[in-house]
Amino acid sequence: MKNETLQAIETTAAPAPVGPYSQAVACGGLVFASGQIPLDPESGEIVGGDIEAQTERVIANLSAVLEAAGCSLERVVKTTVFLTDLADFPRVNEVYARHFVGQPAPARATIQVAALPLGARVEIEAIASRARD
Repeated sequence: MKNETLQAIETTAAPAPVGPYSQAVACGGLVFASGQIPLDPESGEIVGGDIEAQTERVIANLSAVLEAAGCSLERVVKTTVFLTDLADFPRVNEVYARHFVGQPAPARATIQVAALPLGARVEIEAIASRARD
């Protein structure tokens, strides 16, 4: 890691960070995308609607960050999904499955948390590969 260059990834196609962190950091052939919540990048507000609408926005934000890093959802190797209510898991999973369709599917962990920033119900972070096989 000592010889690896760290590159901050930034894009206006996804919400600006709400704290002292990068949207993503690239290191070698990997991209570490910070957790995305369902913020509309233009208004800076949490999108309204149900958990499906929030999940769609989260994945759109995550996709924009990954594209700015030179990769895509198809290159994701690991995700972590944070939910404020695990009862939402089946509905989140339906949206997730529409976007993460490549094989092999990413490794994933899903965790229920007490709260998420700005009252979001879902947050997803990802690790992706920029290297081509």
